[in-house]
Amino acid sequence: MSDTIRSIIATVAPISTKSFHKLNDLIKYVHFDQGELITSVGQQNNLEYFLINGICKTFLYTPEGEDVTISFFMPNSIISPSTTRNKDGKSLINLCALTAVEVAAIDAEAFEKLMVEDLEIRHFGNTVLRNELMTKVQKEIALASLKGIDRLLLLRKNYPNIENRIPHADIASYLGLTTISLSRLRTKS
Repeated sequence: MSDTIRSIIATVAPISTKSFHKLNDLIKYVHFDQGELITSVGQQNNLEYFLINGICKTFLYTPEGEDVTISFFMPNSIISPSTTRNKDGKSLINLCALTAVEVAAIDAEAFEKLMVEDLEIRHFGNTVLRNELMTKVQKEIALASLKGIDRLLLLRKNYPNIENRIPHADIASYLGLTTISLSRLRTKS
C-alpha cells in the first residue's frame, strides 16, 4: 500500500524517497465500513488521512437534524487537513465512509513536526492546504453563481461516476438541491 500513498503524494507535490520513508514510518492503515463515522463533531481527532479506497464525505447537521454534505473525497486522495477539520484537537465536522473505505492515517502532530524538519514534506503539506482552500472557494463560487444543472455537470467533472456509487441524497445536499430537483436535472442531462 505504500506505493499507493507515494502516488497520492506525487499528485500533490513529489517528495524524495528519504522524505517519503519518514512519512511512511508513521502510517497506520485503517478500514471503515460503509456508513461508519470516521470522526464526529466534538470527538478528539488528531489525524491526517490518505484515502486509499472508497468514498467519504464531510457533513454537518442543521438545527432541524438534516445532514448537509460539505465535501466528497474519492479514492487516492487526501482528506481535508486536520487544521481545517479540527479546533483544539476536536472535530468541527463529521467525516463518514459512504462506501467501505481504506485509509492511511498519520498523527497530525507528528506530521507537523516532519513539516518543520523536512523542506519537501513542508512543501507537500502547504500545497495540500492551498489545494483545500481552492477547492472550498471554487465550491462556494459554484453554489453562488451556477444554475443547478451547471452544478451537477461540475460535480460530474470533479467526481467522475460518483452518481453511481453513493446515495443521491448526499449529492443533492452537496449541490444545494432537493433530491427531487436533482432527479429532474439528471433526467434532463
